[in-house]
This record gives sequence, C-alpha cells and structure tokens, in this order.
Amino acid sequence: MILARTLAELRAARAKLTGSVGLVPTMGALHEGHLTLVHQARADNDAIIATIFVNPAQFGLNEDFNAYPRTLEADLAAFANGGVDIAFTPLTTEVYPPGFQTTLEVERVSQGLEGEKRPGHFKGVATVVAKLFNMTQPHIAYFGQKDAQQVVVIRRMTADLNFPVDIAVIPTVRESDGLALSSRNRYLTPDQRAAAPVIYRALKAAGDAHAAGEHHPGVLRDLISAILATESQGRVDYISLADPITLQELDVPTDSPMLASLTVQFGQPRLLDNALLPFSLNTRVGLSDTLGRT
Repeated sequence: MILARTLAELRAARAKLTGSVGLVPTMGALHEGHLTLVHQARADNDAIIATIFVNPAQFGLNEDFNAYPRTLEADLAAFANGGVDIAFTPLTTEVYPPGFQTTLEVERVSQGLEGEKRPGHFKGVATVVAKLFNMTQPHIAYFGQKDAQQVVVIRRMTADLNFPVDIAVIPTVRESDGLALSSRNRYLTPDQRAAAPVIYRALKAAGDAHAAGEHHPGVLRDLISAILATESQGRVDYISLADPITLQELDVPTDSPMLASLTVQFGQPRLLDNALLPFSLNTRVGLSDTLGRT
C-alpha cells in the first residue's frame, strides 16, 4: 500500500493505477462499517484509494473538531489488510491551502434533518467530497447507508456537477443487537450502550407495521416515538418519515417508499440511524435504486 500525504504524491501514485478505481472516503477511527466499504470496493474494482481526513469544514460551532477520535496507525493497518492500494492522509493545509475560498452548497436536500440541526455541515461535506473526487479520479465511490442524508446530498451533487463517478450505497453494518456501527459508540457508557439498541427496535417496528399495511407516516412516527420512550436514557432529537429522493417530510399515506430516520442522544453521543420502508429495500440494490435517486 502506498501512503500519500500530499496531492503531488497522490497524483503520482494514481497515475500508475489501471482499470477501475474505487474510492472509500473516511474520517478515520475505522470500524467494521468502514471496512465493509473497503471490502466491497476491493470486490468491485481493480484498485482502491481510501482516504482519512478529519474535515474541519463539516464541524459546527458547538462540535469539537479536536475531540474527534484519531487512530491513524490502526486505520492504516486496517486499510493495508483490506487490500487498499493508495491511502491518502492529507494535512488540512493540503486540502484547504492558504487563501481557499470556494465552497459547494447542495440546496434543498441539505436543508432539513441533519442540515437543520447542524448548519453548514453539508456545505463542508459537499466541498470536501468534490475535492476528493477531483483529486482521486475514481470510477465508483462508496458510502454507507447510515448517513442517509449525506448519500442524498452527494448523489445530487454528483449528478448536478456531472462527475463521472458512480455512487455505491452500502447497507448499514450493525452489532448483533441491531445498533448501527459508529465511531461515536465508543463514548457510550455501559448503561447507555445497553439502552441504545432501542433505536433499531423502533425502526424495525416501523418496518413490521409498514409490511402489515400501515402506510401513514404520522402513525409510523408515533410508533417509533412510543418505542423510543421505553428507554429513559435516550433523548430524542427528531423522528422523520420522508421521501427518500427529495427528503421532504411526508404527511399523508403513500405506497411509495419512505425513509424513516431519527437521532437520539445518549449523554454526549448523538446517534443517528435510518431504514427504508419497505424494509426489503435496505440492500445495495434497493438503496441504489431508491435513496437519493437522480
């Protein structure tokens, strides 16, 4: 595996790659969810570029950029074991050099949900992903379902700016009790960790109700809320039933797919999760055909 720290080193290494190239962008602190993206990229492509960059532009005023976990040595070992060809780990000044003043904003799909709770977050995401696309020139880029709104924003940006990149959406990887893997999980206390699987139980209950014929988003929201309320340690931030393409909130029954998403805070960690309804769509094919489709 080649380690590139500068754009010049990256471009020199990239020029030697042949065939299809997959990109796995990360902020490090890798877990099995990230490595699933690497394994899928390895299976699909002739070569892989994986990146580790803790992007300051996507952190808000009340979010501690400096506290984000950094485990570079272990992450690079995991990349090497996963068959990554080039690991790109730039310094902040390499991505945002002195005088940098150009940003990207994907307007409508970035407004609600996390965009409302974290103003400016998706501007930072869109800007850095566009730069990584330009830097690495991939054929396919891999993103996880767990950050569903991010997927929608990136797919919209990719289509709008005519990037020749396919976006692969890989289903959320979960613990045996349903908790979605996240770098934030390491900050849960034992009691909070025991309570956190209520998030998936709530989503699964909504999926079961939808399969039984309940297609009213208001009823499904109430069901999710009632199940979350059974765990007193969690503070619900929001519960959403939205159109999976536009992310507009739904208020009337529909036979079209819905995106159920929510965030719950357990102490400091703020955990987010989602599922497409019907639940049968939560596969790579179903996600690619439905979530953020352009």
